[in-house]
Amino acid sequence: MMEKNEYVRELEYLYSKSLVLESVSEFHPVLWFHWIDAVAHIDYTLSIAGYSYESPRSIMAGEYMRWRIDEEKKGDRPLFRPFVNWLRENNPETYGKLPLIWQGIYSDSDPAQYRSFRIVLDPASTKPIPAHVYHSMIEDLFQKDLIKSIYKGASLASLFEAFKQNQTI
Repeated sequence: MMEKNEYVRELEYLYSKSLVLESVSEFHPVLWFHWIDAVAHIDYTLSIAGYSYESPRSIMAGEYMRWRIDEEKKGDRPLFRPFVNWLRENNPETYGKLPLIWQGIYSDSDPAQYRSFRIVLDPASTKPIPAHVYHSMIEDLFQKDLIKSIYKGASLASLFEAFKQNQTI
């Protein structure tokens, strides 16, 4: 039997997490979209690092990633990037508590991005992201305080709604 590489182990770690005690239907819809989207990008990036690009797992994840491009443009979802940047400037304490993947991908001051559906922290580097970095990303996304804050009416959701009131889409 072939030994699992470090990326497959991190993918298994991701899937050991659970939201079974949460009411995901009560999450703020924009925050929920971007939360699950970050998880999907981690899944896709780990899948292509841990398995063949042509594996069914990678192909299925890629299908979701193509679908999400249009979904990201719907409703209030385009406000997420400006919201993260607004938090960085106006509420640095809350910004500092955001998952690092959100800080990197959505902050205008950070070079990180989603490129070909993969997470790229430094577009100038050709080195793969070390597996332990994904472990940290997963931990950030599943922090109890973050999960509690994305419910409708909770702290981060309320900040997003207040931000939204001053914006036009």
